Amino acid sequence: MIEAMIEALFILLDPYRLSMLFLGVIIGIGVGILPGLGGLMGMALLLPFLFGMDTYAGIALLVGVLAAVPSADTFPSVLMGIPGSSGSQATIMDGYPMTRKGQAARALSAAFLASMIGGLIGAVALSAVLPFARPIVLAFGAPELFMLTVLGLCVVGVLSGNRPLKGLVAAMAGLLVGAVGGAPVAPEYRYTFGSLYLFDGFSLVIVALGLFALPEIIDLLARGGSIARRADKGAAGTGWWDGIRDTMSHKWLVVRHSLFGVFLGFLPGVGSTITDWLNYGYVVQTSRDKENFGKGDVRGVIAPEAANNSREGGALIPTLLFGVPGNSAMALFLGAMLIFGLQPGPQLVARDLDLLFVIVWSLAIGNVLGTALCLVLSRPIAMLSYVPFVYVAPFVLLIVILGAYQESRHMADLVALLSFGVLGWFMKRSGMPRPPFLIGFILSGLAERYLWQAYSIYGWAWLMHWMVIVIAVIAVVLVVSGVMLKGSAQGKPQRPGKEDAP
Repeated sequence: MIEAMIEALFILLDPYRLSMLFLGVIIGIGVGILPGLGGLMGMALLLPFLFGMDTYAGIALLVGVLAAVPSADTFPSVLMGIPGSSGSQATIMDGYPMTRKGQAARALSAAFLASMIGGLIGAVALSAVLPFARPIVLAFGAPELFMLTVLGLCVVGVLSGNRPLKGLVAAMAGLLVGAVGGAPVAPEYRYTFGSLYLFDGFSLVIVALGLFALPEIIDLLARGGSIARRADKGAAGTGWWDGIRDTMSHKWLVVRHSLFGVFLGFLPGVGSTITDWLNYGYVVQTSRDKENFGKGDVRGVIAPEAANNSREGGALIPTLLFGVPGNSAMALFLGAMLIFGLQPGPQLVARDLDLLFVIVWSLAIGNVLGTALCLVLSRPIAMLSYVPFVYVAPFVLLIVILGAYQESRHMADLVALLSFGVLGWFMKRSGMPRPPFLIGFILSGLAERYLWQAYSIYGWAWLMHWMVIVIAVIAVVLVVSGVMLKGSAQGKPQRPGKEDAP
């Protein structure tokens, strides 16, 4: 394996292949900066150009996109409160409040360094776990995956702040909206009201952009001025080092959430959105001082960003070993491998070990290149937070509309975007937290599918699986400890000048 690793490095260092990796990183950054696109769109644009390309160069090109998007999608999440992709939604919770306080530079540098370290850990984990991954992946069946969705719903309480009842209502509404369209386990359509557009349900991109992007655009236009409320000393240079120091001082937090991201990544069906929110909920739940989360705590930026990049290494494990894509982007990557005549599976480790390590090296080098380019671009892009928003709003609104419209290119996409925008604005004004709604929407179809599969295969005996019991205990501990900590926090006197959570 060491020989194959060294040989793969020399293969990748060929100027043509290395330039393809660099091109993939540039494309990934461009796609990540534009809200609503993500790695799936970037890889889809590249597929037609792979035919006839050198295998190693084509693989490096695609991995470059995968490595760069989770870093670049931090820009819109932090600077404008708009999710850059499905995997950067939780970053908004603390990244955007930091920008509003004039700490955009600090948030971006902390996020990028955490992303790079997470990506490197994901690459190391991919190379280390490949020979031993089969029993781990096969241990997670439908019952265990269903309990992971339940664990995700338990995060709702953490994200609801001091409004647990409103958070629960929002999550239930999200579950209901997620049930619109075709049932995942039966040949029937629900809540479509005769509309063909609703047969496929609502798009995650449209729901996320509507809930988070449009309300922020409206509020910023109504308030006037720029996004940042006061001068950011980080724009002059010091804030960048503050973010780097923050990441290094929380190095064990980065390592822990990177490993958690790898673990969630190689579980098929656990997408980037679930990984994002689970890591954010986990860092909030396990922190002793929680009062600043949701108001600009840098730990709320570091944890999900480290996990987002490391999960790509984890998601490649089932894709390469079993031909089971961990998410939609990996499905396209699987298709690209078939274009090159490569058949994913256990035999890939025996026959094409050098190719596997080319992927590992591409992932590691792509993360370093992507982080370096993002840091170079951060300074000019961060200055957008000081431009009067009335000049930026038309461009941002255009990008949001295009991001929603490209999903199915149907005019009803824009109606749905406006509808969820109005809903998000009313939720924000009424103090109802929006993240629980989004989590309920995401987990609705997954929970139904896994529960049906578990019951169909095992009956009610699946409740006695040892991994199901372990995950259930973790979920109970998460809920009970959250309730107890909130009760003790409410009993403490508030410090003067305390701002309300957004």
